[in-house]
Amino acid sequence: MSMMLAAYLPGNDQVDLREVAVPVPGIGQVRLRMKASGLCGSDIHYIYHKHVGEKGARYMGVVAGHEPSGQIESLGAGCRHFKEGDRVAVYHISGCGFCRSCRKGYQISCTDPMRAAYGWQRDGGHAQYLVADEKDLVKLPDTLTYEDGCFISCGVGTAYEGILRGEVSGSDTVMVVGLGPVGLAALMLAKGRGAKMTIGVDTQQDRVDTATRLGLVTHGFVAGPDTLEAVRTVTRGGATVTLDCSGNARGRLLALQATHSWGRCVYIGETGEVTFKVSDDLMHQQRRIIGSWVTSLHNMDQCAEDLADWKLYPRDLITDRFALTEAPAAYALAATGRSGKIIIRVED
Repeated sequence: MSMMLAAYLPGNDQVDLREVAVPVPGIGQVRLRMKASGLCGSDIHYIYHKHVGEKGARYMGVVAGHEPSGQIESLGAGCRHFKEGDRVAVYHISGCGFCRSCRKGYQISCTDPMRAAYGWQRDGGHAQYLVADEKDLVKLPDTLTYEDGCFISCGVGTAYEGILRGEVSGSDTVMVVGLGPVGLAALMLAKGRGAKMTIGVDTQQDRVDTATRLGLVTHGFVAGPDTLEAVRTVTRGGATVTLDCSGNARGRLLALQATHSWGRCVYIGETGEVTFKVSDDLMHQQRRIIGSWVTSLHNMDQCAEDLADWKLYPRDLITDRFALTEAPAAYALAATGRSGKIIIRVED
């Protein structure tokens, strides 16, 4: 029996590296030789520190990693749309395929008991091989690398959905609050959609500096008591589209209050609460608040195509790369909150 190396998250800030059997693809499945697998903040929050969640949200002790990208090595029976050698990213939720959400492509919102996320309820990408359903694959354009692919699988796809929900166009000024990997991706995508001005806000100076160095922002601000007025000044009254990627109550409030009248405020950052004055901050300004959770399979496919056409590459946002054998160090760094995007590179 062929064996492979795989990483598991038992909780208690630990990563277990195990030798396990190489998986065999079933009907409608493919086996990928893994190339790149991203780390996501949700892995840290919900699994690495302490297993959180019940029923369908519960981590099931599987191979970790829900941002997989690799090359198809073998096909199971019934596969018709992909072939051996294809370079792909994996939409990280495998849904039932029949509920309204799945039929719209939003497998993330599938409520069927069989819904399973890679790296949460079924084996994920932190291994030398991964078995994935053919229906969950997105082919990578030639100019995108496996590093781009793994980032698109969750973080960039999530940012892209927020940009679409905010209806960003060349007429818009866009502000992003929270310049972690998803926030930086949102700025990159806003530029791709033609935003005439981009503004980045974060509590950490180094993150603002990173956004500036990468050429993603017209203006960058460290969050403080004067930030709202500064944003209103450079935008002549507020950004027409704001996106909160911080998940922080003050960040969410800033995003809403910095939205221009008749503008759109998109909440992407997970967990927590926000308090605002309904009349002053929302109704009287004719603002819209939009919730956006991950993306659809269709939009992930379109995101990859758009990035290739725009010549924008998520790999430019990656700050740290680790080998699979270094997975414990990768997670330890991610848990500090002081890094940018981290990926595990799985080489032949």
